[in-house]
Order: sequence, then structure tokens, then C-alpha cells
Amino acid sequence: MEEGLVIRSTGSWYTVRNDDGEIIDCRIKGKLRMKGVRTTNPVSVGDRIRYQVQEDETTPSGQCGIIFEIEPRKNYVIRKSSNLSKESQIIAANIDQLFLIVTVNYPVTLTGFIDRYLISAEAYRIPAGIVFNKIDLYNETDLARLEELVYIYEAIGYKCFRVSAKTNQNIDQLLGELRGKMTLFSGHSGVGKSSLLNCLNPALHLKTNEISDHHQQGKHTTTFAEMHVLSEDSYLIDTPGIRGFGVIDMEKSEISHYFPEIFRLLDQCRFFNCTHLHEPGCAVKEAVEKGSISTSRYESYLSLMGEDNAKYRAAF
Repeated sequence: MEEGLVIRSTGSWYTVRNDDGEIIDCRIKGKLRMKGVRTTNPVSVGDRIRYQVQEDETTPSGQCGIIFEIEPRKNYVIRKSSNLSKESQIIAANIDQLFLIVTVNYPVTLTGFIDRYLISAEAYRIPAGIVFNKIDLYNETDLARLEELVYIYEAIGYKCFRVSAKTNQNIDQLLGELRGKMTLFSGHSGVGKSSLLNCLNPALHLKTNEISDHHQQGKHTTTFAEMHVLSEDSYLIDTPGIRGFGVIDMEKSEISHYFPEIFRLLDQCRFFNCTHLHEPGCAVKEAVEKGSISTSRYESYLSLMGEDNAKYRAAF
């Protein structure tokens, strides 16, 4: 039995780099799928696995690996499957940090999407940051919105970067944050993940695409999750663009714990079990009224709690 790291997933086949640096295509042993796993992909990029080589005439090399075991994960990023509401999709496993790639325009990334991704990172204790790309395209209104978002998220404690993959602006600053780590890049289609990767490591020559002029939405250029080498000790997982991010496995009583600015105020509410929805003496609602918690973040909290409060209605 050999061990290796999953560096690419195509749904039914997995590209694995073993401990000797060799690359082998692997499949899953049938029973591995049947162990009550409720995900569309029981094996994901970043997984450490154990496999056994067998003959396979359908592959160019004449052999393939059969994955028998997945080693315990230290963490993973997971979301609801877009087509199967009862199932979920693991985006990547065993990462040191994640960066959400965001565009204020071309296309627009809405705050509800940002917040759902960030609270999932909080839930699995994964350090997260936001990379605002395409700053070379923004007009005065876009730049003002950019600074508003940076102010909101930096105040919470998230690192924010203003970059341009087209002009290489601030790329070195971002590269410094990636050294020595396994990083996940995620975001909508069209935000420039592949272009950013090409800036960070020009040797990759990844395919890029322009966004649709009519719909201002991105076209999928990354079809499957794949790990790329940035340097000797730095790795980056590129993922297909996703339109929405549905959170899973969160009890309503826990959701406030994953909003750092809300969590810091929990002991200041009048009631120890305050839901921050309708109770009097709520420090969180008071902070929203004073502006120390942004209305968009509070609206994201209300949405996850299943509440709809028009007073705090924000764009999603």
C-alpha cells in the first residue's frame, strides 16, 4: 500500500502525487463511496490517501491506483451541493488558509456570498482573507465601494488585499502571504482566479477567459479543483467558480459564534441565550444601530437564522 496527496479531482478520477514525487491516476474503491458519506466527492484535493496500484488497460500508463483509505483531515471547506440539497461538496481539505477572490464589479460579488464563505471558514477554524481583484477597472463609485468593504472586513480582523492581475499591482504583497502554506483560492466565475495564479507563478500558463459582456458573469475556465506549486514550500488550490455558497452543519445557536464581531459582544447582552433577533438589551442590535457592526453583516446573520428584517435589508 502506498501513500500520496490528491492534487487534482475530476469527479471520478483523482491525480495523486506519491511520497516519491511520482504522479498516478487513481479511482475510488467501490465500498469507499458507501460508508454513509453524504458528499458528492468523498475524496477531495488536499486529502492524504492510501492506494494500491493495479493493472488497467484503459489508462495511458496501463495501470492505475485504487484508493482504499483517506487519512483523517485536519480541516476542510464544505458547502451544500447546488443540485442535490441533501448532499454537500467538499471543496478542499487540509489547508492552512483560504482567500476569497472578490470583485466589486465585472462581475459583482455580493456581501451575502462573502459572509457565508467566511463563516464556514470560521466554523472549521481556517484563517481567511479577501483578495479584491480587478482594481484597474474600477471607476470612482467602484473604488468607493471597495474601500467601504475593506473597512468593514478589516475592522472584523480579516486581511484584505487590493490587487490587479492585469497590471500586477500589489501581487508581491499577496505572494508574501502565500509562502510556506497550502492556500485555497475560491470565488465566483470571472473574478480572475486563474489570472491571479498566472501572476503568482507565470510558469503555470493557466487558461483564462473574459467575462460575458451581456450578463457580466464569468465563464468557467477551471473545471475541476487542482493544486498548483507556487514555490518549493508553497501550494495553491484553484477551484471552479461557484455561484452560491450554502452552509451546512450549523446549529442556529452556534451561528453567532462564527461572526467574530458578534461573538465579541455575546457576554454584553442582557440574556445569556440572546439570539440577537428580538430580545431587549441586545448588545449586538445596539452595535448595529451605532454602526460598529455593519448592516450587511447583520443582514447575513439574519438570513442564516431564517429571519427577514426589511430594516436591515442588504444586497445579496
